[in-house]
Amino acid sequence: MKKSLVALALFGAFAATAQAQSSVQIYGTIDAGLGKTTGSTTAVTKRDNNKLGFKGTEDLGNGLKAIFQLEIRYESDTGTLESNARPLFQGQSRVGLQGNFGTIRLGRGLTAFQESSTAFEPWSGMPTRAGFQTDITVAGYTSDPLSPAGNSQNRFSNAVFYNSTVFSGFQFNATVAAKEANGNAAVGGTLRNAISNPNGNFVVPGNVAPASNPYSMSLTYNYGQFAAMGAYERNGLQAKLWSVAASFNPVPELKLMASYQHQDDSNFKIVNTDTKAWLIGANYDVGPGKIRVGYGQKTPDGVVKTKQASLGYDYNLSKRTYLYADISNKKLANYSVNAGVYTGNYNVSRTDNYVGIGLHHNF
Repeated sequence: MKKSLVALALFGAFAATAQAQSSVQIYGTIDAGLGKTTGSTTAVTKRDNNKLGFKGTEDLGNGLKAIFQLEIRYESDTGTLESNARPLFQGQSRVGLQGNFGTIRLGRGLTAFQESSTAFEPWSGMPTRAGFQTDITVAGYTSDPLSPAGNSQNRFSNAVFYNSTVFSGFQFNATVAAKEANGNAAVGGTLRNAISNPNGNFVVPGNVAPASNPYSMSLTYNYGQFAAMGAYERNGLQAKLWSVAASFNPVPELKLMASYQHQDDSNFKIVNTDTKAWLIGANYDVGPGKIRVGYGQKTPDGVVKTKQASLGYDYNLSKRTYLYADISNKKLANYSVNAGVYTGNYNVSRTDNYVGIGLHHNF
């Protein structure tokens, strides 16, 4: 009995010491709903990514901290890892240091552009079909085209991430990835018929390393009711994107936002090398809820224009749980890609309507 008490006391003392030196937080989201898109049956869907994360800090003294963050993505309807093809820590896996110089981390995570741009999108970067982040906000751009099939397209792996301290409202953010092969499938192919293939490009073999280091930069500014962003990024296929965005809160309940993006694919694609996109949107807090609204267009060179209008509503049941409903109307080029084969006609548009409802919980 005495030995047990001594052991328990020692364990308690150790735990108290460990707690004083560092802290670890477990967090996450679970989101599930029902959604229907034109031409498909009603299915279990999600508005936001489901995640389970671990993050922590350790005070090293003299204003220096060690930090880490690991984030798993999963599907709430099946319990499997997101897309069944992605790494365990799909969301991010980073370790770094934080001090008077800012924050520097190494590992995998959102690029500087992708992370900064979500503040200027009405659905806050959530991947719902009603949102704009995965298409119009990025002008159809992919940050990581040389990752394995099914992998996330808005992150860098094998990268260094830097965030400066905030000075007079300004913050500089940068991400640089290594020139490493990550197991991609072969990309591209010979130019096919002009009607059936709007995305002809050069052949890139499987498991190829980028010709030069992919990198991403953003400069953000926040002052009172106004915020702005400028960003530039180049991916592993030498595609380049630049973006500017701004938001304004005329009253605390209302946030107005707009962004413009330009993608240059001339170093990889043979046709349709230039894409421009813009978006306007708003969030309005009313009572226990939030109204989300947005309209945007994407204009790929030589391809029929994409137009999207969306409306959403959140109803807060508590600080951590809300119900939501989204509707969206999207006109886009009427073609599809299956196993590298293009079908349809990119000069003709089709309409995709989406309706979704669901429940979101943060923990």
